[in-house]
Amino acid sequence: MKKVTINNVSMPAIGIGTWNIGNSLVNRSTEIKAIQTAIDAGAQAIDTAEMYGDGRSEALVAEAIKPYNREKLFLIDKVLPSNASKTKLEHSLGQSLEAVGTDYFDLYLLHWRGGIPLAETVNELERVKKAGKIKAWGVSNFDVSDLEELWRLKNGTNCVANEDLYNLDSRGIEFDLLPLMKQHQLPLIAYSPLAQGDSLSGKLTDNSLLKEIAANHHATVSQIMLAWVLRIGNVLAIPKSSSPKHAEENVAAGNIELSDDELLALQKEFPSPTKKEPLAVI
Repeated sequence: MKKVTINNVSMPAIGIGTWNIGNSLVNRSTEIKAIQTAIDAGAQAIDTAEMYGDGRSEALVAEAIKPYNREKLFLIDKVLPSNASKTKLEHSLGQSLEAVGTDYFDLYLLHWRGGIPLAETVNELERVKKAGKIKAWGVSNFDVSDLEELWRLKNGTNCVANEDLYNLDSRGIEFDLLPLMKQHQLPLIAYSPLAQGDSLSGKLTDNSLLKEIAANHHATVSQIMLAWVLRIGNVLAIPKSSSPKHAEENVAAGNIELSDDELLALQKEFPSPTKKEPLAVI
């Protein structure tokens, strides 16, 4: 099982995403079971945000993790940029902690850049960390210039992770962002590693090369896509699944080793970027 280390905590490199779940009472029990199945299969990290369903995803996570030892989970939450100020961040954090039913988050992320000065947000993140409400903080949807600005700030280098869109069909961050993060040993949290959205996931699911590689490993196309994301090392992939079966398959993808020939074939099929691209976001 591939591992990732964030804030000196080593955990399986496949976690659990919760974007777009928790919105339906009809699907609630299945979605809870999917999270629990992933945990039972070995997943440790659960990624949510106050924005997801206006707190409904956080509430779903709270219900799903009740049977488990909190200390063995790695809970990630995110603050909206509009709430990342001196006057709002701690209150927003408190609401999220209550919603998830925990006293602290292992990692708290600024969801994306907004109008609040970055220095003000960092000061608040440091303050709530010292208060024990979070173990560490990071950022999300940050590009090269954003990280460089962050690192120039007092305590800016205390950032322990950057969460960005990354999958076979969206490789833009490989051009300059990933090399910079590798140089600074900053882990990537890869969201939408299965290329969420009908147009992307449909295209990739039907790809003949991916089907061939999946057959070679007695795996699914989705598992191969996850194994590909993990190939770079120092990355936590957080696929979302509303299906217990798929959730279990997602975690198992952490055991798949793609061969050099398979990686070369995928490189030809889905080429690396050759120039700087705008940061892809969903």
